[in-house]
Amino acid sequence: MLIEPTDVASYSVYDRVKNRPEELLAQDIIEAEAEAALITGHRFEDSSYDPLPGKVKLALVKLAQYFALVNSDESASSSYQSEKMGDYSYTVSGEGGIQRPEVYHLLEEFIKPGYVPESSKLKVRSL
Repeated sequence: MLIEPTDVASYSVYDRVKNRPEELLAQDIIEAEAEAALITGHRFEDSSYDPLPGKVKLALVKLAQYFALVNSDESASSSYQSEKMGDYSYTVSGEGGIQRPEVYHLLEEFIKPGYVPESSKLKVRSL
């Protein structure tokens, strides 16, 4: 792993993240590293990334915190609010919920030259 569970716990202000078991934080870090690799086109395993640049570490910690929050509480990832009164219940979509952190600006200088994420490739066929 590029960062440690203690890095995520010490960065976060959320008690759910601070109190999350290290084994689960390690899994959240794996998800964060996979997300960063998807953005940049590599996994930061080259010796030129030792020590890990501060921007990369911050991006990984932010992503790991996000995944820890989402994975720790299903209702926290949703912006829906429900209320039940007797036989009547309703659900409202709010603006809240946990938002995925924007880390592209932290990782953009580390994107592998010529790398194009799979999701942005376009196949065109002639008519």
